[in-house]
Amino acid sequence: MIIDIHTHAFHPKIAERAVAHLNAAYSLTCACAGTAEDLLRRAGHAGIEKAVVLCAATEAAQVIPANKYAIGLNRDYGQQGLLAFGTWHPDFPDWEGQLDRLRAAGIKGLKLHPDFQGFWLNDRRLLPFFEAAQDDFVFVVHVGDARPPRENPSCPYKMMEIIRQFPRLRVVCAHFGGYRMWEHSLKALIGKPVWIDTSSTSPFVPPEMLRLMLRRHPQEYILFGSDYPLYDPAKEQERLQSMGRLSDTTLELYQSNAAKLLELG
Repeated sequence: MIIDIHTHAFHPKIAERAVAHLNAAYSLTCACAGTAEDLLRRAGHAGIEKAVVLCAATEAAQVIPANKYAIGLNRDYGQQGLLAFGTWHPDFPDWEGQLDRLRAAGIKGLKLHPDFQGFWLNDRRLLPFFEAAQDDFVFVVHVGDARPPRENPSCPYKMMEIIRQFPRLRVVCAHFGGYRMWEHSLKALIGKPVWIDTSSTSPFVPPEMLRLMLRRHPQEYILFGSDYPLYDPAKEQERLQSMGRLSDTTLELYQSNAAKLLELG
């Protein structure tokens, strides 16, 4: 099964504002509309059979509506190829209740984005949450930005420390394990049996660094992610294959590795 592990799709009422926020946050112009319908159309064009849709509650009050939206996406678009993950925020008090709610709804994973959500990956409040959730959910965690590790809420070293503390935790380290700080990902994550995704890397990374990371990391732990709506999935396939000098077989492997992780046929 061909899977895009890292996409975002917003309710039509807020999609335009959400895309504008992404443009401002990352100083770019999103290539796509950011709606479920547009994602499905573009994923189909790229030959993607399943797109994992991620959202992150930027404050505690957004946890319940964000998870309601994820459950609704799976209900309304699951048969068409979307698989929505839930979210959580460390300021939200009833995390046990939310985990029960998501389990009952068949949600397979959770998205955390420390930079947008306003917490650090070494926040002690995360530890009981990871302990309780690690056997039932796959995590996709944003890792990295342009700041030095000590100033960075989500650097590769903090991510690796969590992985060491929770060996059963199934976590996908987004952006090759360190957005715009790939040299630190090389030291902390690359080469280890840790899932990484390819999202929001090829537009920024030097080609030789991309090829080095691909060469050093276990192939079965590399997952394709487009970061839609920032980028079109088909264009990201082409750019990753060209810059990485990948064969069709290797690209297909990266796009199918998530099936086992997500326990999909």
